Amino acid sequence: MTMTPAQARQRVAEALARVAPEIDLADVEDDVDLREELDIDSMDFRRFVIELCQALAVDIPEADYGRLATLGGAIEYVRERVASA
Repeated sequence: MTMTPAQARQRVAEALARVAPEIDLADVEDDVDLREELDIDSMDFRRFVIELCQALAVDIPEADYGRLATLGGAIEYVRERVASA
């Protein structure tokens, strides 16, 4: 299965919205650190990862968390995981 960048962005946005509903990704650049830009702590970040796992029905190993640090990285990672699932 393939996913467009727009579809992947939507999945990431939905997962982040479940963790921090006040977040507006419209102003977030693809290359900025999500934790710093959105002021989310490590627990919120972990919840974000769990939300992505559930939404995509895939496991995300802890070794891959760094790839989810930026919006662009998260979008690309989601596309890769969906394509390989």
